[in-house]
Amino acid sequence: MATIRHRSVKLGDVEVFYREAGDPEAPVLLLLHGFPTSSHQFVRLMRRLAGRWRLIAPDLPGFGQTVTPEGFTFTFDRLAEVVGEFVDALELRRYALYVFDFGAPTGLRLAVSRPSEITALITQNGNAYVEGLGPAMPDFASLTDETEARRGFEEILEPEQVEWQYTEGARDPETIDPTNYLLDQYFLGLPGRSEAMLDLLWDYRNNPPVYPKFQAWLREAQVPVLAVWGRNDKFFVPAGAEAFRNDVPSAEVHFFDTGHFALEEDVEPIGELIDRFLAAHH
Repeated sequence: MATIRHRSVKLGDVEVFYREAGDPEAPVLLLLHGFPTSSHQFVRLMRRLAGRWRLIAPDLPGFGQTVTPEGFTFTFDRLAEVVGEFVDALELRRYALYVFDFGAPTGLRLAVSRPSEITALITQNGNAYVEGLGPAMPDFASLTDETEARRGFEEILEPEQVEWQYTEGARDPETIDPTNYLLDQYFLGLPGRSEAMLDLLWDYRNNPPVYPKFQAWLREAQVPVLAVWGRNDKFFVPAGAEAFRNDVPSAEVHFFDTGHFALEEDVEPIGELIDRFLAAHH
């Protein structure tokens, strides 16, 4: 079984925790997790892919074991800046990018600012199109009162809602390991974490307006794209996966009969698709 190493790197006053597996000389896949989890969501996938690839999965600021100072600004612009600093600290010059959920607006900002570094894009329920916004997403146009919006977002942080994100749309919820969402709940309970999440949820309204920038990068760069999507996701619906073909006609799109956290039930077939995709484009 592949060894996963657990490391951290200081980036000024931010200490980024990350997981790494595979040959240090192999082509790099940078994995960016989503809400409300951490790089822990990738452990099983990393074990499957470490034979041919170097896998690097950081905890984004506000999540998991990454440490941020008091007064850190939790916006998606800032998250992308930190990931850029992280990439520089690890001296990653070229890498494929895996994005999921919150990792998508973070990673795609990175791609727009550093187009020459991205060799391929893997999106697993990582949205970049308004048609991908599902019924569980807020009506961003109506979010004008921050205090009222934040009160509404507090419900999303409740334990039953965290569990729901994992189990809703799953073929067999009893196969999903509760340890995963219980770990998320633990980190959400740390000092300052709920406020950080509310900041990011409030800032999410600024993501759809920059989708055109993401799409322009895709059209210009024409990087290989693989979309692997839980078709029963209430946050990001299948139309969001299909939309990548609007800008990259060669994009591969695969749907799985599962929910938002597609790796929970389908890590093996998704891992096989990723392995084949990376091999074809390296």
